[in-house]
Order: sequence, then C-alpha cells, then structure tokens
Amino acid sequence: MVAGESPDKSEQQKSPGETASDVRDPRLAVTGDTTSPDGDAEQRPAAAAGDGDRDGDARLRDAVAAWVTKTEDPHEGAPEDPEAEGPSEEAAPVEDAPAAGAGEPAKDAPTKEAPVVKAPAEDAPTKEAPVVKAPAGDAPTKEAPAPVVAPDADAPDADAPDTDTDATDTDAAETDAAATGTTDTGTTDTTDTAPAADAPAVDQPTAVFRAVQRKPVDQPTTTLKAVTAASSGKSPKPEAEPGPQPGSKPAPAPESDAERTSTFVPLRGDDVRPAARKPEPQAPTPPAARSGAAAPKAPQAAAPAAPATGTPAAATPASLTEPERTKQQPLPPRPPLDMLAELTNTPPPPETPVRTVVRRIKIWTPLVLLLVVVFAIVQFVRPLPAPTLALTAKPSYTFEGGKPSLPWPGEGQGYMSATGLGTIDSFGEQKAVPIGSVAKAMTAYVILKEHPLKKGSKGPMIEVDALAEKEGGYDAQNESTLNTVKAGDKISEYDALAAIMIPSANNIARLLARWDAGSEKAFVEKMNATAKELGMKNTTYTDPSGLNHTTVSSAEDQVKLGEKLVEIPALLEITAMPNWYDPSGKKWRNYNDLVPYNGALGIKTGSTTRAGGNLLFAAHKKVGDTDQLIVGAVLAQYKTPILGSAIAASKEAMLATQELLQSRTVVKKGDVVGHVDDGLGGTTPVVATKDVAVVGWSGLTVKLELGDAGKALPHSAPAGTKVGELTVGEGASQVRVPVALKTALAEPGLGDKLTRIG
Repeated sequence: MVAGESPDKSEQQKSPGETASDVRDPRLAVTGDTTSPDGDAEQRPAAAAGDGDRDGDARLRDAVAAWVTKTEDPHEGAPEDPEAEGPSEEAAPVEDAPAAGAGEPAKDAPTKEAPVVKAPAEDAPTKEAPVVKAPAGDAPTKEAPAPVVAPDADAPDADAPDTDTDATDTDAAETDAAATGTTDTGTTDTTDTAPAADAPAVDQPTAVFRAVQRKPVDQPTTTLKAVTAASSGKSPKPEAEPGPQPGSKPAPAPESDAERTSTFVPLRGDDVRPAARKPEPQAPTPPAARSGAAAPKAPQAAAPAAPATGTPAAATPASLTEPERTKQQPLPPRPPLDMLAELTNTPPPPETPVRTVVRRIKIWTPLVLLLVVVFAIVQFVRPLPAPTLALTAKPSYTFEGGKPSLPWPGEGQGYMSATGLGTIDSFGEQKAVPIGSVAKAMTAYVILKEHPLKKGSKGPMIEVDALAEKEGGYDAQNESTLNTVKAGDKISEYDALAAIMIPSANNIARLLARWDAGSEKAFVEKMNATAKELGMKNTTYTDPSGLNHTTVSSAEDQVKLGEKLVEIPALLEITAMPNWYDPSGKKWRNYNDLVPYNGALGIKTGSTTRAGGNLLFAAHKKVGDTDQLIVGAVLAQYKTPILGSAIAASKEAMLATQELLQSRTVVKKGDVVGHVDDGLGGTTPVVATKDVAVVGWSGLTVKLELGDAGKALPHSAPAGTKVGELTVGEGASQVRVPVALKTALAEPGLGDKLTRIG
C-alpha cells in the first residue's frame, strides 16, 4: 500500500474487474447470506492476510454497503421498495475483466449484463459468482435483475446461480479482522489522495445489491399470496441510511400509495383497516474515517424471514378481517320506542304486561275506529238492491173432477187444446201424414212474421208475375187457384193472404214465396226452420201450397202452429170471414163451413186424394170475464165427402170443448198474494185489486204467477200503488189481475244499510 493513501480511495479507483480476491461480495453482506446460492459445500480457504488487510476489507465492505443502500439509481437498479417486484431472474455469470494496473480503472474492459465488484484471491483459484460487475468508466452497461437470496443460511435457494465460495466462507474471518482494525497491505492498494479532475468517473450507483422482495398484487384472492409487511399493515423497522457519497446520484422519490396498491375505502367509520406505516427517515451514517481507525459497521439490509422450503409465510389477508365479514351487513330495525328514546335521549320505560296492553290499545284503537268509519261510509253510499216481488199465495189451483173425453171420429188423428191452459184431449197416433192445403197456414205465418200486418191495414203491394197468371189457369185441372189475376197487376198483402186462406189459391201461395224469399225453394227452407222453432217434430214442408203429398205433419204439430196464429188479429180477421171479394170484385166462399157459427174463427182447410180431409180450426167462448180460445185439428178423414167429414168431426169436438169450459175464482179482491222484498230483509205485502177467476175444465191444474209486468219496482211508494200483476195461464187467454201495496213501501233504514252483507 502506498504511503498516505486511504484504503477507501484506493478501492474506489480500482477497475470493477480488479477487486481484491479476498473482498466478499457486498450483495451477500446486504442480504445476510453466508453461503453460496447454489448450495455448494466447498469451503473457501481462510484469508491469510494480516491485521491490516482485514481492517481495510471491513471498511471497504461497510462503505460499499452504505453507499449502495443510500444512493440507489432508479434507472439501473431494482425498485426502491423491496416489495415492488417479484423474484428476479437469475443473473448470468460475468467473466473477469483484464487488469489494467494497480490504482487505474480499466477503461476498455468489456462487461457482461451487470456491474460487479469481485475480490479474487491471489493464491487460490475462484469460481465465478452470479454477481453484477461495475462497468468501466466508458464501457456500456446492461441491467440485470438482482437475485433473491434466501435469508436463511442453512437453506440455500435452489434457483440461485453458483457463486464464489471463497467470498462467502470468509465472513467470520473478515468480521474478526474488522474488529481488530488491521488490514492486509499486501493484498489491497489504497491511497489518501483525491482523484484528479480529469480522472474517469467512479462506478455508477446501483441497487442490485439489495434483496428484492415480491410486491403484493392487488387481487381479490389475497389468501393465496404471501403476506408481506405492506399487505399485512405492519411497517418494517427502518434501517440507518448512510449519507450521500461523492459522485452518487440523488435517491429517487418513493412510490405513491396509488402506485403500490389500491386503496380500501370503508363504508363505515368503524371498518377501517390498519394502513402500513412508511419507514421514517433516520439520520445518515457519517462516512468512514480516512484515518487508520476502524469505521463503524453499516447495518445490513434485513430480509424477511421465510421458511427453509421457500414457501411464503402464511398470514391472514386484510380482505378477510372481522369488520369486513360482519359489520358491512345492514343492522336490523330497532323497535319504535327504542328509536324514539335514542332520539330524545330518554331511555324507554321498563316493559310490563300492563304497559304492553295499554300501548297496543293506543295503537290499534284509532285504526279500528278508522276502519269502522270507512266501512260505515261505504255501506251508506252503496246502491240499494232492486226490490223484487214474491208470491205468497198458493202457486196453483186444480179443478174438481176427472179428465174429460171428447167425441172423436173413428179414423185419422185429432188434437184439442185451450190457449194458455193446456191440452184438453186428443185421439189417434200423432204421426206425420200429408196435410194438403193446411200447409198454407205455415205460409201465412212466415209472411206475417217477416212482414207484419196491422188489423185493418192492407199492407204492401205485390206485383203479379207471369207465372202466377199462368198457374191461375190450373183451375181447369181442379186445382184451387185465383184465376182473376194478370201479369203486372198489383195485389196487396192482405188480399194475397185472404186468397190463400179462403179460396186456397195455390198460384198466390207460390207468388208470396217468390216475393218474400226470392224463390220457392228458399221460402220452403224458412217454413221448415220455423216449424223447428215451434217444436213441430213431425212436420216437413216441401212446397208453399201443400199440393205435394211429401208435405207432412201431425194434428199436435198443427195445433201448436194454430195457437200462434190466433195471436195475430189481422189473420183472424181474414179467416173468420165466410166470404171474400178479390180485387176484381169476384166473390169467393170460405171452404170452412164452421164459420161463422158457434164462435168458430176458421183457420185452414185442406184436402187431396192422398191427404184426405183435413181441418185446422179455432173458436172462442166467453167464460166469466175471460174470452177463452180453443184450437183443434182433425187429419186424415177419407169418408166422402172427405173435406165434409173432417169439418163435421171438428165441429163435434169444438162444441164439446166449449161445454167443458168453466170459471172458478181462485183469489178474491184484497187477498194478500205476495210481498215486495227490498233486498235487505224488509218486506211489504201486496194484495189483488180484484177477483181472480180462471177458466178450465175438470181435472185441470192451473198455475198462478206474480210478476212486475215489465216495470221496475220503486224503493219507496205509498199504500195502494200498483207494483205488479197476478197471471193465470198463458197465451191469448191468459188472465191478468193487478196487485197493489197493502202498506207504504219505505226505503231501508240506516241500520239495515250498515249491517247488510253481500
């Protein structure tokens, strides 16, 4: 060693490739590693230097460690935060640069990958360690990530590259030498003189000597990461940092919290995680003394302890802390009294059974009263139900005696009924037989149904076509026709109906069919549809005139039709005439010889060779105050004269029926026959305004019905108000007697309105 040179200065001016062989790798001193990274068990021979060499080596090592820790270059070293990066890649071995002479830097010495400070031994061969070499003054350098060195000396990292065992095995000897303050002058050249102004720049500061720790990644599954001091919220103890060294660059600014990891924002004040404390800056360590006195040893960077196997230490992640698991859930609602007490700062009174009952009464009583008021208003404004009439008198009356029997002929079939009362008697099998011109009764009914005719009115005019004129000449062939009509003539509906019902003109019946339906076929379809509506089950029409023998029916079916015809006054006005004058003035006789005797109303005759003599007839009789109608039919009479035989049989049955009719009083004036029900339980009696007499015959049972006569009943009315009628029987002979209130009808009271249900 040259006299007057400081060992520190001498070492700073050496080339990066000419470090003394017995100088230990500073990276191992920082990380505290005492073994070779590759686990090589070969031990380096102890340094044979004297006390002076050990003292110089110790001071050099302390100075380099302090200088690296303080003056780390952010552009060439690892990040300042030991947790900012994961495990570094394995550094490639770097060969020694040729020596450029003692005390001179090797300017053109080539380097590989990373700067290195190497101490080769003079007397023993050494292995190349995976360290970073410091580049020469002008030589370009490349950055290499620093290897992660396991802090445990007994468990070497399997992934670390081979290093020089001589440098790692002399820690104990170097430490002893540093304690005695001696150096080996024969091994290390030092100088006290400062470097010249034009001397090459010193080695660039690098942070590759620091042990880099894995930076925690902000991921939801934090339990899978090794928890470090930053992630667990514990701050590592700060180390004493040396002051800045000559020629070093200023330390980079530490990373912000946003760059290191995401920030947890608690929803509540009591759910705050403990944040990691940053190390407080400490006073810089004074530089090593230039005199021969031993400098204080810089503290080595403490690496976090890890298991021997290299597995990260298990720790409870911050994301699974107790506040996050339990206190972020919404709290259940508190009782109203407790909330009120909290707002008023008044504690709730102690809970007792009496206090509970009183509180419930105070809460529910207003609600119940409100519901009662609402219910009462709704009940009061609801519309009242419509009043109805109910019959309280006997619903029927039966005449004394047995069922009567009428005088009938010995052939054919017959049927007799009283309109509105029911069947009086019948004979023969009710089956379909040809009916001849009696079919014109259905023709007249269909025409009057679709073209109603008022009594005394002639109705619309119908033009006579050529076919009607032609068919009018068929009288020469013994066919009933109206031979006085000509094509182009006009005939009224009234005269046309009279022509088919009195002289039984076939040509006019076909003319009416074409006038109404457009064709005879379409009109026949209407005739059959109407028969189905009336319940004429044994009836089939094939032509409007009935001349065809395929037009068939039964006596019962024809009586059903006759009961509908007697309800048409305009038609009875025609059929009851013994004679009729056509538009030309010609007189035509009614073939029904019953007219106008014994109250006979006529209807329709029919006779053909196939059908025999047939007659549908009607008559009336005044019984008491009732004008009772009867309808009968006699079919299939073949005794000659066939039509006369049918008329004679019909006359006997008609006269016998008229003798059977009798009147009975079933309800007297003033008798209570029913009441008015207001729909809420209230009733008001009603009485008959006059005697109710019904017409019948022995064995007949008649029904009584009470109705409103198609008028709405009032909710209130004085006594004597007519509110309906009592009816006996059906049809044209039905008996109707008005009924009136016996007492005043009052509207339902408030109590009835409030208590009604439904």
